[in-house]
Amino acid sequence: MVLKSSKFYPEGGAKNIARRDGMGTTVLSAVTTIGRIPDYYFQAVGSGTGAIAAWEANMRLIEDGRYGNNLMKLIVSQNAPFVPIFDAWRADSREMLPYDPKKARRDAELIDAKVLSNRRPPYTFAGGLYDALKATNGDVVVATNAQARRAAKLFKELEGVDINPAPAVALASLIKMVESGNIDKDACIMLNITGAGEETIVANKELWYLKPSKVFPLTADIDDVVTFAESLF
Repeated sequence: MVLKSSKFYPEGGAKNIARRDGMGTTVLSAVTTIGRIPDYYFQAVGSGTGAIAAWEANMRLIEDGRYGNNLMKLIVSQNAPFVPIFDAWRADSREMLPYDPKKARRDAELIDAKVLSNRRPPYTFAGGLYDALKATNGDVVVATNAQARRAAKLFKELEGVDINPAPAVALASLIKMVESGNIDKDACIMLNITGAGEETIVANKELWYLKPSKVFPLTADIDDVVTFAESLF
């Protein structure tokens, strides 16, 4: 509702090239560290903007030429039962399939990785996630809460760092593909851990929870919300 204010300019989301370039720096960092473009790129997605950004960064690296001409296979993951991108991809549909709003909300409540519950991802338009997956011969994989929790536990044991539910979904997908023999054991893989270390950060620290200065009821009039938002500028 705040977007209705004339003083607020929406930044564009996935259509904002600066946003995508910023997200793509993870690929640039990985490639310059490894010394080559990986064979696979794994990331859990809600919108898929990060995967689109990875694809675009990959194309620029190929054009640069110093790190080879390899095209990473994008493997994006969703947290079951909220899997609209997976359903559309399995149907080989550029358009998102119908998703009953009540079921979508219920499914979103059931998943651990709440940040992956985007019902309107940039999947269909030219240069969107569908095109990125097609161009890289990629795939969409699903992981359950239980699989993601096991993956997070394994990461903590092996790497000593706790990871958020979303990257745990990506790791669970990687584990599933390796165990099923769908990935060569000698392949170079980039796994994007999109959030980690929260438990470490809060350990032995006193937390301060700030209360909101204003709480609007669900029945709030939009004009009241916009007026309050404008008063903050």
